[in-house]
Amino acid sequence: MPMKVLPLLVFCLLATSPAVAQYEKDVLESVKGDLVVTFLGHASLMLEYNDRVIQIDPWSKLADYSNLPKADLVLITHHHQDHLDPIALEKTRKPTTRLIITELCRTAVPDGIVMKNGDSREEYGITIDALPAYNLIHKRDNGEFFHPKGEGNGYLLNFDGTRLYIAGDTENIPEMKALKDIDYAFLPMNLPYTMTPEMVADAARAFRPKVLYPYHYWKTDPKLLLDLLRDLPDVEVRIRRMN
Repeated sequence: MPMKVLPLLVFCLLATSPAVAQYEKDVLESVKGDLVVTFLGHASLMLEYNDRVIQIDPWSKLADYSNLPKADLVLITHHHQDHLDPIALEKTRKPTTRLIITELCRTAVPDGIVMKNGDSREEYGITIDALPAYNLIHKRDNGEFFHPKGEGNGYLLNFDGTRLYIAGDTENIPEMKALKDIDYAFLPMNLPYTMTPEMVADAARAFRPKVLYPYHYWKTDPKLLLDLLRDLPDVEVRIRRMN
């Protein structure tokens, strides 16, 4: 179970610019060593655990992945371009990198390992559960949901007993609200594609993660969550740069 977090900063020199990009980093204490989370922005995260590097939805708009550690494992939540980026994948991959994808990502990543909602597998001692991620309300002008049920994944990662949930692009769906014993949760909060702050707060009240990180929040003010969950002290809301 999480005991402490140490906020740090990591600096990465981008090859495309003389400027230095500054990324926030949290060190989360887990049962068998530190779990390091680097907040690259939007929906892109880098996790480091027991000398393994995990990239979540790497996007080359946010970072030059050739200047970051090569990934042992990459998780892609769905096929939209800000989540599935072939340029970022090429730069973060090495010959042994394992890529977890959805069925609709297969064309772009033919050597990926497809996980469907409900699937479970283990990679490098980390248990990965693929969970549903979809819209219930928000639709395109043609009436189609931005994220239809069955197309995208959220991922529940179990690091030797520390449970970290990356929701992907979704709303506060019943499968999310039924989760139990979540230590860290990353919930999207950008309109019109995923959740309003009120939806995120509703989900948090249902499954009560110990720590909640709003992410992928674009122009939404994440501080709105602090007010909505002020009366729920057992859920700690941590704001990091993920717009």
